[in-house]
Amino acid sequence: MSTKTSIRTPLNRVRGLGSAHHGTSDFFRQRLTAIAMALLFIPVIVIIMSLLGRNQAGAAAILGSPLVAIVMILFIIASVWHMKIGMQVVLEDYVTDEKTKLAAIIANNFFSAAVGLASIYAIIKLSSGV
Repeated sequence: MSTKTSIRTPLNRVRGLGSAHHGTSDFFRQRLTAIAMALLFIPVIVIIMSLLGRNQAGAAAILGSPLVAIVMILFIIASVWHMKIGMQVVLEDYVTDEKTKLAAIIANNFFSAAVGLASIYAIIKLSSGV
């Protein structure tokens, strides 16, 4: 029988913390957003297919439905959150310099917020017909 040596301290084995010291919360959040995107995927594809070939007025008419706008906004939120978590995990795992890692994580947060807000603004603007 061979014994497997671990580089984790006994306390970290008990806590379940990895190198990023976040434990499994990111893992569960990313799975939660993946489930949300999977549930919303078919309705979003149907909505997008119905938008093909339409002008802005036609798109505004389809997106003018509160249900359609809500589905699209929920999909955007789940997608952006999933993207942010995934990129943050990659940065935490593979960027070794702490200052560079901090700058990259801050940039990731701002980029994710900008993409999400711009997308939600576009849906709201199209759905309101303004």
